[in-house]
Amino acid sequence: MAADGKARKTPFHVGIIMDGNGRWALRRGMPRVFGHQAGMKALEETVDNAHELGIRYLSVYAFSTENWKRMPDEVAGLMGLFRLYLKNKIEKLHRKGARIRFVGKLDAFNVDILDGVRYAEEYTRENKEIDLIVCVNYGGRQEIVDAVNSVLAEGGGPVTVETFKGKMYAPDIPDPDLLIRTGGELRMSNFWLWEGAYSEYYFTDAYWPDFDMAELKRAVESYASRERRYGAA
Repeated sequence: MAADGKARKTPFHVGIIMDGNGRWALRRGMPRVFGHQAGMKALEETVDNAHELGIRYLSVYAFSTENWKRMPDEVAGLMGLFRLYLKNKIEKLHRKGARIRFVGKLDAFNVDILDGVRYAEEYTRENKEIDLIVCVNYGGRQEIVDAVNSVLAEGGGPVTVETFKGKMYAPDIPDPDLLIRTGGELRMSNFWLWEGAYSEYYFTDAYWPDFDMAELKRAVESYASRERRYGAA
């Protein structure tokens, strides 16, 4: 809630499922990895646009636990883009005051990627303009299972919502106010299952490479028109 007691009209935390890269490329007669390259550019622009609109936290679903099942060439291309992002984009984010964090089962990645992840997080740790949370090798079900196992490893016992939340991958990040999915699909695909319990949803037919400021504004305006009651009425 805002300081005056009224609901904040601009979402504090926006999460996005960046869907449609492959279909965007195929419609242009290009390989799917071409769409992922265009999607990386769209992500850069969306960070800037989110900051301009006053969004404090932006989380993006970049690579799910299920994405390993894609064709090997596509997975290899995605890993290459991940390396490129870590090498070439972190300094730009840092200059803009963005803090970048990675959430998911990170130990599945090669050592060079892990080194890049650790460097990026440490290098931007003190930045406060906007937090960019990149969910990679992430799955909402796996996160909940890992939280349960963490509780069991500590001896079990009574668990509250608050203590269970403390076992999530990034418990200090506020729950998303608005969850957006691009690409025309009407499902959340294992993204922020626990954290998104009371999120507002917004779906757009736009493929992720075409997601621009106008699209983001439409999503935020839709959010602003809703009344969030959290089950109270």
